[in-house]
Amino acid sequence: MTESQHRLNAAVPLRDTDSIEDATVGVVLRRAAQQAPESIALVEGLPRGRRRRQWTYSQLVTESETAARVMLEHVAPGDKVAIWANNVPEWIFVQMGAALAGLTLVTVNPALTREEAGHVLRDSGAVLVFHVDEYRGTDLAECLATLGAQLPDLRTAIRLAKWDEFCTYTNVLRELPEVSPGDLAQIQYTSGTTGRPKGVELRHRGIVNNARLSFLRGLPGVHDAPIVSALPLFHTAGSVVMTLGAIQTRSTLVLMPSFDPALQLALIASERSVLFAGVPTMLQALVDHRHFARTDLTSITAAMTGGSLIEPALVARVEDRLGVPLTITYGQTECSPSMTVTQPNDSPDVRRTTVGRVLPGVELKIVDTSDGTKIVECGEIGEVCTRGYHVMAGYHNDPVRTADVIDSDGWLRTGDLASMDVAGNVRIEGRSKDMIIRGGENISPGEIETALVSHPAVAEAAVVGTPDPYWGEVVTAFVRLHVGEPVTVDNLQSFLSPQIAKYKIPQRWHFVSNFPLNASGKILKTELRQTVEEAAQQ
Repeated sequence: MTESQHRLNAAVPLRDTDSIEDATVGVVLRRAAQQAPESIALVEGLPRGRRRRQWTYSQLVTESETAARVMLEHVAPGDKVAIWANNVPEWIFVQMGAALAGLTLVTVNPALTREEAGHVLRDSGAVLVFHVDEYRGTDLAECLATLGAQLPDLRTAIRLAKWDEFCTYTNVLRELPEVSPGDLAQIQYTSGTTGRPKGVELRHRGIVNNARLSFLRGLPGVHDAPIVSALPLFHTAGSVVMTLGAIQTRSTLVLMPSFDPALQLALIASERSVLFAGVPTMLQALVDHRHFARTDLTSITAAMTGGSLIEPALVARVEDRLGVPLTITYGQTECSPSMTVTQPNDSPDVRRTTVGRVLPGVELKIVDTSDGTKIVECGEIGEVCTRGYHVMAGYHNDPVRTADVIDSDGWLRTGDLASMDVAGNVRIEGRSKDMIIRGGENISPGEIETALVSHPAVAEAAVVGTPDPYWGEVVTAFVRLHVGEPVTVDNLQSFLSPQIAKYKIPQRWHFVSNFPLNASGKILKTELRQTVEEAAQQ
């Protein structure tokens, strides 16, 4: 009998540990250059007619080693180096250079406001930051200048537009330090359910293996081929899965500056990309685009999505229109990022209703939410817990919150609700957390609530995610005003604009006279969501 026929409990033990390689980012980069030095590693994904730069694997190693040496003119191994930028080739050079220099890369979403970015830079202790000049009309250099004394650790800010000039000031004979697979490679800031974003510390071993095994299991036919990607590098989907996955399969990463469905379709056709990838909202925008039907997609052999829940109907639609299976990944930043993946040879039902089975080297169990320890039976719903090489080192500067989610045996509580079938396929049922996932972006309700109640007219506020056919979820605010304090939605949106990123500002608003409360006086957010969902069905 097979293991699946014996399985009664929703748990997968540790196995396939021989698949886990004790390697660093620098090791896999140099190996790729040794094995395929003249293969194209990186292409700037710009529209036809614009000058597009590209680098072979040999050139990418040279650029990265130069970046490492010049960084070490300013900082020391173990320091934190930040990058505040959208997808530009120099982002990859900074990422690889930091890894080779034994530095920890701190990724900063360029859509963050000055105050939000300031928190990331201050909390991480970054001593050096690389940045683009502007992003969507915001002058990032000016933002850094005005933050000034709020960033006591920050010594130097480097414009990526001056990258070539920056790289001229280096000692080419400087030896690079030895880096261990257990060293920190990145700190990625991710929103939870309350307060400010938390810095997730990721090790070299975790991200290198997670990217390789995500490709090996989820995209087994993708190697030595072009891959067009608009997934943001400031998230693990971009800088880990796509970038390190491409390097370890000797593929060519065609890096788009940001998501543009028309440009992505054009690049897939012109570059002969074998992969169709994006978070669910991206995939929907691509298959709905007016250019889709006339785009030559015959090079596509695989498709992949993740980052938020995806409706079975969208999976079926993407597969029908592309003619290839859609691979679904499930994880979170704290997991480097993937825990499970569907495979191309899975049945249509598995691909459309589950997130597949665990990756090699990953332990996973589903536990009763009432006690947090008892493993539930197959088919029952509980909280996903995981353990293995992929689990984060912890939350930066936050041992209390780290201890809240990682127990003494190394099990990470994900906050996600799921069930497991006898074959080990995981089905996501919801979240025990209140975190909102809008188009693949994690959004903290607590951060928005704190900003809202600072408005003089707002007495109380609660923020939830409510279903949306395009975004998956949208930010929805329930607001109770002080008596006699008239205020409009426009007033509140304008008030929030300088405090939080645009994508976090609520799209749906409800003014209420009171909130549903539990016995402890806490707002029942489940009832607020139900109110919106019931109204939508009428």
